[in-house]
Amino acid sequence: MKTNCLKGINTLRYSDIFLAMYSDNGSSCLHRNHSHVLVYMYSGELEIKERDTVARLHKGECAFIRKDFGVQLTKQPYREEQFKAIFLMFTDKFLRSFYSRLAKDSLPDDAQRSKVSLYRLPSNRPDIVSLFESMAPYFNSGIRPTDELLELKMSEGMYVLLNTDRNLYASLFDFADPWKIDIMGFMEQNYKNNLTLEEMAKYTGRSLATFKRDFSKVSALSPQEWVIRRRLEAAHALILSGARKVTDICYEVGFKNLSHFSKAYKGMYGCSPAHSI
Repeated sequence: MKTNCLKGINTLRYSDIFLAMYSDNGSSCLHRNHSHVLVYMYSGELEIKERDTVARLHKGECAFIRKDFGVQLTKQPYREEQFKAIFLMFTDKFLRSFYSRLAKDSLPDDAQRSKVSLYRLPSNRPDIVSLFESMAPYFNSGIRPTDELLELKMSEGMYVLLNTDRNLYASLFDFADPWKIDIMGFMEQNYKNNLTLEEMAKYTGRSLATFKRDFSKVSALSPQEWVIRRRLEAAHALILSGARKVTDICYEVGFKNLSHFSKAYKGMYGCSPAHSI
């Protein structure tokens, strides 16, 4: 899997609302999904990898990708067509604003948040095609859409999702308890630190039992397993870049023991850190 994000990937981003990315050559781009995303494919291929599961999206397909730092997205050409897609990035700020305008008595009480990070939407649905095809001219011409239009298109995207599956309410509005810090956001910022479960719970505004329960809603891994996997992924990216020594990388990503790091790395990637270079 290529990880070159420097050549051939062009981004047109308006405010913090949506962006288009496309490749003019054969390069690929891999990154992590820091916000909930609704993506529509014009051409090329989007590969979504979550642990041992790989899914691919192609022309005309649309999907919701839940915010998950364990998901890797790779954008690449397909059948000699460049990668081109539009992503609606649902930031916490936008979601809170949208949620504040909803009639609370209309929210489903039985919505269940799924652990699955990728949700494919029906192909060729009129509201989906209409939404994304109406945005294409702005990216093709380079004309900046107005803030009002951006807000309207983001809201349309939200209703596309909410009218698809009522359970998506639980995934999109997972900040219903405002005193609780977002777990995955906290974990991503602190995976290099040696925190106990009790400390993780405390720093995210939860009891230990609540922390474990809430974490199980967003990951099939335990918190400790998630931390180890995230450290290994970070180490793998640094090793492939060739910018640092393996020993330095081991300690930089949070491991305290080189032997433990090497054993865990080999278990995940099938070779020792030194042989990955």
